[in-house]
Amino acid sequence: MIRIVLVDDQELVRSGFAAILDAQDDMGVVGEARDGASGLDVIRSEQPDVVLMDIRMPGMDGIAATHALVSEGCAARVIILTTFDLDDYVYQALSAGASGFLLKDMPRHRLIDAIRLVAGGDALVAPSLTRRLIEAYVRRPVQTDRLHRFEGISSREMDVLRLLAAGLSNGEIADRLFIAETTVKSHVAHILTKLNLRDRVQAVIAAYECRLVGPTADPTEAQGRDW
Repeated sequence: MIRIVLVDDQELVRSGFAAILDAQDDMGVVGEARDGASGLDVIRSEQPDVVLMDIRMPGMDGIAATHALVSEGCAARVIILTTFDLDDYVYQALSAGASGFLLKDMPRHRLIDAIRLVAGGDALVAPSLTRRLIEAYVRRPVQTDRLHRFEGISSREMDVLRLLAAGLSNGEIADRLFIAETTVKSHVAHILTKLNLRDRVQAVIAAYECRLVGPTADPTEAQGRDW
């Protein structure tokens, strides 16, 4: 059973999501809160697997609450929900440690699939979203002080990281590099361990910060390239 906490300042939104999720055989809502501060209390108490977090709330917003959870080492995965499809929100949410970012008007099947995906240890990194993030990052200073983090990454792991950052799934990466999907999963796990990151979204953020992916780069060019 996937345990879920809803954090949103609109009661109608919370009740609507709860009705959808409680109807699933493999998930259930174990707590609700109307702002980030009270949401932290509920999450600490209930220890859910997934948190659906509104990004704009009175007092502590969803970004601050997500950052607090990640800083505490909370195991719950956060999916940010919003009605505003703005790049800056996406950047802040994912940088804070969210495992996904979804609009509130999405089809219900997409919400359900997203929760199952994130609960399983994966993350929502759609190609369209990663492309916008790449374009946003080229306008930011390069984080050269963080390049040393990648010194222990092998050349093959760097190939995988570049393709991962370009928005490819494990299956697509396997096809591009002519390796088994289980091998890709192993490489991703090693990358996360070596970089001390919680999931693949954070690996993508790290790759953007150090310009391992460019806005016009063909991800297939990552194969065999020294970084």
